[in-house]
Amino acid sequence: MIRLTRRGLLSSASASIAALPLARPDWAKPMPPAARPNLFVGTGGEGHTYPGPTLPFGMVQLGPDTDVERWETCSGYYHSDGSIMGFSHTHLSGTGIGDMLDVLVVPTGGPVKLLPGPLKDPGQGYRQTYSGEHAEPGYYRVDLSSGVRAELTTTARTGWHRYRYPRGPGHLLIDLSHLVLDKSDDPPLIRNAELTLHPDGTITGGRQVFRWAKGRKIFFAMQLSRRPDRVTFYGDDDVEQPAGTRHVAGNRLKMVLHFDEAGGAPILVRCGLSGVDVAGARANLKAEASHWDFDRVRAAARREWSDMSDRIRVEGSSADQRVIMASALYHAMLSPTLFSDVDGRYVGMDGSVHRVPAGGAAHSTWSLWDTYRALHPLFTLVAPERAKLLVDDMIRQTHQSPFGPLVWPLQAKETNTMIGWHGVAVLAEAQAKGIPADYAAAWPVIRRKSFDLADEGSDNMLGRGVYDRKGYVPADLFFESVSRTQEYAYDDYAAATIAAALGASEDARRLRARSGNWRNVIDASIGFARPRFDDGHWWTPYDPIQLGHMPKPWWRDYTEANGWQATFLNQHDIYGLIAHFGGDAKFEAKLDALFSAPSTLPANAPPDISGMLGQYAHGNEPDQHAPYLYAYVGAPWKTQALVRRLCTSFYKNDPDGIIGNDDCGQMSAWYILSALGFYPVDPVSTVYVFGSPLFDRAEVRLGTKRLVVEAVGNAPDRPFVQSVNWNGEPWRRSWIDHATLVKGGTLRFVMGDAPNREFGRAAADRPPSFDRPPV
Repeated sequence: MIRLTRRGLLSSASASIAALPLARPDWAKPMPPAARPNLFVGTGGEGHTYPGPTLPFGMVQLGPDTDVERWETCSGYYHSDGSIMGFSHTHLSGTGIGDMLDVLVVPTGGPVKLLPGPLKDPGQGYRQTYSGEHAEPGYYRVDLSSGVRAELTTTARTGWHRYRYPRGPGHLLIDLSHLVLDKSDDPPLIRNAELTLHPDGTITGGRQVFRWAKGRKIFFAMQLSRRPDRVTFYGDDDVEQPAGTRHVAGNRLKMVLHFDEAGGAPILVRCGLSGVDVAGARANLKAEASHWDFDRVRAAARREWSDMSDRIRVEGSSADQRVIMASALYHAMLSPTLFSDVDGRYVGMDGSVHRVPAGGAAHSTWSLWDTYRALHPLFTLVAPERAKLLVDDMIRQTHQSPFGPLVWPLQAKETNTMIGWHGVAVLAEAQAKGIPADYAAAWPVIRRKSFDLADEGSDNMLGRGVYDRKGYVPADLFFESVSRTQEYAYDDYAAATIAAALGASEDARRLRARSGNWRNVIDASIGFARPRFDDGHWWTPYDPIQLGHMPKPWWRDYTEANGWQATFLNQHDIYGLIAHFGGDAKFEAKLDALFSAPSTLPANAPPDISGMLGQYAHGNEPDQHAPYLYAYVGAPWKTQALVRRLCTSFYKNDPDGIIGNDDCGQMSAWYILSALGFYPVDPVSTVYVFGSPLFDRAEVRLGTKRLVVEAVGNAPDRPFVQSVNWNGEPWRRSWIDHATLVKGGTLRFVMGDAPNREFGRAAADRPPSFDRPPV
C-alpha cells in the first residue's frame, strides 16, 4: 500500500499571499483542443480498464483479451501480459468482478489450436505475442506474431474488425467457450450455446453465461467480407463435427474459418450483438453495418468521441495532467452501457422482453454502489441528455425488477452486488436537480423496499427488519453490519427526499427519522464506527485497523473497509456526525488522524482497500468524500491541500495510473470533479463543496450553457483558495449549489501558497447538510 502524509504539503505554506487581478474573463478567449486520452491508463495496477474501442455508453466494447484467470484481468486485459488471446466484443471497465468477453475472434495462421495455452508459454495455444499496439477513442490496432495486423472499431451495437494477413493460408477461430474464470465458479458456466452458418455466409449464435450475472444471454450475427474456403465446427470437449456441418449446439462451442490464401485484400468482420435474440442481432447489424467501409465507421466513432471530449476543455497544469483529465473523461463515459436493440426491444429485469418508448434506451452495467457518488452527478452537469435517458430507464427497470430499486444490474440480471439499493440515491438526486421524469411510477416500488421488511431475499438487503426495530444491524447476526446500517440510512434519506417531493409526507417523516440510524454504530465514547451486537454491547477489544470481530474467516463487519474508513461513511447528516463526535474541534482532529495515521492494514484486508493516505483509502469508494469534510468544520484549506495532493499523486498518465479499480468510471469522475474544483459530498443535497482546482482554466459544456472555472495564480505549490468570485461577484461560501452552477457563468478562484483560514470559516459560509445549516 502507498502511504503519503500531509506534512510536506501543509507545512510548505509561506506567509505571503499574492495580490492578483480580478478582471472579468474574456469569454471569447480560445481554449486549446482537448488532450488526447491515454486509453492504457488503468490497464495495469488495479485499474481493471480495457483499451479496446467502443462508443460512449455503447453496447459493444470490442477489444483484446490477454488473460481470464486473475483478479487483475477482470476486464480481460492486463497491459504487461505480453500476449493476446483474441478479440472479444464485450468488456467491463474497472470492476472488481469479471464477466463478459463474449464472442472471441482469433485471427491467426499455422496449425489450428483450440485452446489459448498458458500465459507463460503462448506458443502452446492460440495466444500470440504482439507489437505496435495503439489505442485511441473508437479505434485499436496491433501487430500479432502470426503476421496479422488487427484493427478494430465499433458502432453502438456492432463491432468491426479489419485483418491484414501475410501471404499464405490463415484462419479465424470463433470461440464461444471464452469467458472470465474464477476458482469459486461452479461449472457449467456456459449453457445453451449455438453456432449456425447460413447460406448467405452470415454466422449467428448465442450463449447463456453463469459467471457473475447468472444466466445472462447474449446473441450475435456476424458477416465477413470474404468467404472462407471451408468451415469446421467443434462441439463440446472440442469434438470436431462432420464435414458439411452448418449448425452445432451445446455449451462450449467453436468454429474455424479457413482461408487457403488469407493474404491480399483484408478480411473484414462485422458483428452485431443483442441481449434479446438472434433476430435482434441481425437487425442491429443491418441497421449499423450497411456497407464495408471500415474507415468510415472509424471516422464516425472519432467524431462521437470528439463531441464528448470537448465537453470539458482545460489549460494549464502539466501535459500529463491534461492527458489524465482527458483519460478520466473517456473512462467516465463508458457505462452504463446500451442494452436495447435498434427496434427498442430489450430484456427487462423481470426476464421479459419490453420495448422502450420512442427516443428512449435501456442500459446495463449499473455499478451503483460506486457511481452514485460522483459519476451520476457528473452526468447531470456534462451529459444532461444522458442523465435523462438513464433516469427514465432506471424508473422502468425499478418497476420491472423483482428486487425493486436497482443495485448492480448486468444484462438484465440483478447481481445484488454490494449492500443497499443505491439506485434510489441516483433517482433522488435527479429529482432534486429538476430532471423531469415519472418518479411517481417508481415510488410504490421504493416504498415497498423501504417498508416491506420481511423481504430479505438477497445479500444486499440482509438485516433490514432488525435495522428498523433496533435502529442498527447487529454484528453477530449479519456480516458487514456497520456498513449496512450506515448505507441503509443513506438510502432511507434518499427515499425520504423522493417521498417528500411526491407529497408522501408521512412516509418521508418515517424514512427521514430512520436515516438517523447511523448513530447507533458510531461509538461516541471512542470516536469510531464499531460493531454492535444484538444485545446492545459493542465489540471488545476494539481495533479500528481490523475488519471486525470475524466469527468466520469471510465475515467482516464493514464493506470493503475497516473501522477507520467506516467511521466516515455518513454523507447526508454531517452536522449530526460532528455533534456526535463532540463538536468541530474533535471532529477536525479525528479527520486529521484519519489522514495521518499509519497505513497499517490487516493481512486479511481485501485488495479493494488501496491507495492509502494514512487510513484514508482513496482506491475504494466508501470514504472518497472524506477529504471534503473539513469544509463542514470551517477548515476548507485542509480540504484544498488534500485534494490537490490526491489529484497529483494518485492519478498518473501510465497503465498503473489509477490507484484502485476504476469502478465503471467512479474513480475517474472523482478526479474530474475534484480537478475542476468542486465535489458532491452528498449528491442528493445538490451541493458541491469546493476543493482546489487543478487547472488554470477549464470550460465545461452544461447542455446549452457554459461554465468557466478559472484558478488565478495557480501553481503546483499554490493549492490554497484565497477567495472565490461567481460571475464577477464575491462568493464567501465554501460550496455552491447545482441550480446556480448549471445556469452557467464564471467561477473564479484566486490561489495562493498559504491557506486563507478565514475563507469558509464562518458558520454561515459552510455547506448545508441534511437540509440544515451548521449549528
